[in-house]
Amino acid sequence: MPSHSLTTPGGLLLALSVLVPFLGVMVGLVLGGRNAQRVALATLVLGLVIALGIADALLHSGQTVVYLLGGWAPPLGVALRADALSAVMLVAVAVVICGIGVYACGDFGTPTGEKEARAPLTFWLLLLAVWGSLNLVFVSGDLFTLYVALELLTFAGVPLVCLDGRGETLRAALRYLLFALLGSVFYLLGAVLLYGAYGTLDIALLAAQVRAEPVTWAAAALMTTGLLAKTALFPLHMWLPPAHAGAPAAASAVLSALVIKGSWFLVVRLWFDVMPGVVTLPAAQLLAGLGATAIVVGSVVALRQERLKLLVAYSTMAQIGYLFLMFPLAFDAATGAMVHGAALTGGLLQTVSHATAKAGMFMAAGLVYAALGHDRIADLAGVARAMPVTVLAFAVSGLALMGVVPSGAYLAKKLMLGAAASSGQDWLTVVLQGGAVFTAGYVVLVLVSMLRRPGDPVVMVKRVPRTSEFAALGLAVCSLLLALATLGPLPGNLISNPLAPKELATTLLVFMGGVLLALGLSRRSLLAPDRDAAAVHGNELRGVAVALGVAAEQADAFVRRWPSASVAMLTLAALFAWLLAAH
Repeated sequence: MPSHSLTTPGGLLLALSVLVPFLGVMVGLVLGGRNAQRVALATLVLGLVIALGIADALLHSGQTVVYLLGGWAPPLGVALRADALSAVMLVAVAVVICGIGVYACGDFGTPTGEKEARAPLTFWLLLLAVWGSLNLVFVSGDLFTLYVALELLTFAGVPLVCLDGRGETLRAALRYLLFALLGSVFYLLGAVLLYGAYGTLDIALLAAQVRAEPVTWAAAALMTTGLLAKTALFPLHMWLPPAHAGAPAAASAVLSALVIKGSWFLVVRLWFDVMPGVVTLPAAQLLAGLGATAIVVGSVVALRQERLKLLVAYSTMAQIGYLFLMFPLAFDAATGAMVHGAALTGGLLQTVSHATAKAGMFMAAGLVYAALGHDRIADLAGVARAMPVTVLAFAVSGLALMGVVPSGAYLAKKLMLGAAASSGQDWLTVVLQGGAVFTAGYVVLVLVSMLRRPGDPVVMVKRVPRTSEFAALGLAVCSLLLALATLGPLPGNLISNPLAPKELATTLLVFMGGVLLALGLSRRSLLAPDRDAAAVHGNELRGVAVALGVAAEQADAFVRRWPSASVAMLTLAALFAWLLAAH
């Protein structure tokens, strides 16, 4: 019997990685109130140990960890599997979840003597449900179980948007739910087509049987488009900005850093493991093209924002684009198939780096809002002196997203640049190199406001917990030092000395480019925040920059309408099918 049809040592940990968070949900629901927080925190520690145990089992055996549910092998039974991709994601999500849990004790804690509220109980239960659903995504061995996991993830993530119960957040949650369900319909239609054609949805069995034929092209196109809607890749991001604008900071960190990674991971599974020989280079380049557009439009619109949380939300839209740049780089022209290699490793590093840095950035933004009672960027003067740890967390997160040495994003970019050079896809080199400048633009915009000397003393409406500040800083530092954790304390030639003249010059150029973008595109002047930037810089170049910014905002507003988003989904599905068939 093939090894993938047997339960391997450590296989039981796969089942526990899913069961433990959901058991925590049930126990927390029964105990209720402040006990739910205690149950959640204990579950976080246990879940982290389980994730590390799975990674250890994989390292020791060198083979995929497998667990057969009920002892039945596919196609009659269901298998849970964890390869290197799964193990990395399990550990990364566990670390981020633990950081968010520590942070959330400040927002959703219920100290002894205080009256219990509904929101804290709901948050802790949903946090565990999101975690269990993500773990199921990472270890599922068949496409239908993955569908179930994605739906669990959606139904756990949507209520996080509207924990405060306001009408605005309820509308945002409903928009998220309906669009995510539309994506689910596309995915399920594709899964039905595959099952009808091949009689199985097990990934290992399906990969051995799948062929390049019309039914497979249609299934791949439908499933990919549905997953892009759940990931919020431009132009299918209609739910993302309003969902983040009103959600609590801890909830935004969960949605941005973790929830979208579930559907992205499934795109990776579909393209690399289920049908690597069916997908084509033009289809992969379409994915990367959408990612590049997301980087440009999301960054420009972020620079036009006046609220910090909306700026971070649009930066999430831009950063999602990076996750899809690896697909054409992983296509091997010699074999005509997607291959596991440097490009995929770079994409995975980018994903982990984004998860840690983006969680830290949203948490820092939430602390600023809680302390000041607002998040108006123009009115953040003096925050650096009043909240140095929080501002440091935001700055470190921004540096990590920019890809400075030795961040995970730096190593990811290095790997993907090598793949772009070897495959001759120079346009992706331009995107990878230029993307950091856009990121620097909105990071500089916020930091300049925070570091400015205030005209009046900063009024703090609430003291934020130190534990929350250091939780945000800890995740940001994890992202900034991720390359060292990957390659060990003495990294090889992939990592340069950050003080080397070449690296210093590159970093300086990125910052200078970011400053120019912030000066040209921001709605308020960097130099005079109380005045409109157009009044301060009234030259032709400024006028062109403003026109581009307004055009990006209008394009974003247009594609986020229901009719536009629906047409975009159908158009993308048809375009993917055509590019897959015309190989």
